[in-house]
This record gives sequence, C-alpha cells and structure tokens, in this order.
Amino acid sequence: MGAREGGFAVTYRSLQRATTLDRVCSMRTHTTYRIFETARRQEIIDITDDVEACRAEADITEGMILVSAMHISASVFVNDHEPGLWQDIQQWLEERIAPWSPDDYRHNRGTGEDNAAAHLRSLTLGHEVIVPVTAGRLDLGPWQRIFYGEWDGQRPKRVIFKALGT
Repeated sequence: MGAREGGFAVTYRSLQRATTLDRVCSMRTHTTYRIFETARRQEIIDITDDVEACRAEADITEGMILVSAMHISASVFVNDHEPGLWQDIQQWLEERIAPWSPDDYRHNRGTGEDNAAAHLRSLTLGHEVIVPVTAGRLDLGPWQRIFYGEWDGQRPKRVIFKALGT
C-alpha cells in the first residue's frame, strides 16, 4: 500500500486462528500512522474520517480500532463536532485544569521546557480511544466524532490507528 498524505506507509497482515469449534476465523490487523503538525500551539482536529479510512483499508466489519496519540502532550477523545464546544473545552482546560503559566510548574523549572500544562491537559482528556466497529461501520452515537487534541503543537507528532477484526 502507498503512503498516505502526511503519514507513513500502511502495513497489513492477516492472522489465522482455530476456534474451539475447529472453524478457522480470519482475524485481520491493520496499522496506519498519521503525522500532525498544527499551525497553532493548541488545536482540536476531527479525525473521524481517518479512523474510517483505517477501518476500510483493514476491510473489517466487526472489531475495533485503537486510536492513540504517540506524544505525551496530545490527546485523542470522543465528543460532539461543534466549534463552540471546542472553545469551551479549551477555555475549561486553560482556566480550570491547567493554565498556561510556565513559571507555576516544577516540570518547567531548569528543563528548558514550558509545556507542563500540555502534559496535564493530555492526562485529563486521555491519549487514546477504542472505537467499536459493527456491521462494517464505526459504531458511534448520533453526535459522536473522534478528535485529536494538540496542546503543544507546531511540530510533528504521530497518531497510530490500529484496526483489529474480521
């Protein structure tokens, strides 16, 4: 398979295993990496279509897809696709969870870093989700979408999409 825009080459392999009924089930796995380099230090990006592309490339109809930020200052989460909500999330993180005030964090002292707040924001929202796949579709609620939250951007960061299913 060829490289995806902004990402690495896709790998694919098929595993066979016998069930207790001596039937053979073809379990497929598929891994895709995507690189994000945001224009702003903090951004929320809808990646639902990337998750669906991974499902389609894996050709699974039943299973799950793990989506994980491979950096400790980014998040992956499920919520509503509504820009007002994104602003509320960013305001909540800034005002109540982890204000961007570098001098207030021990992590930033003597390290040359200023991103302790980004680490705490990632910890708060989480770095990965597992999305169920049922009947060939991402099994999300009516308003749910999958998001990448960047809290210390403007540099390349990877997200892994790992599909497992039949």
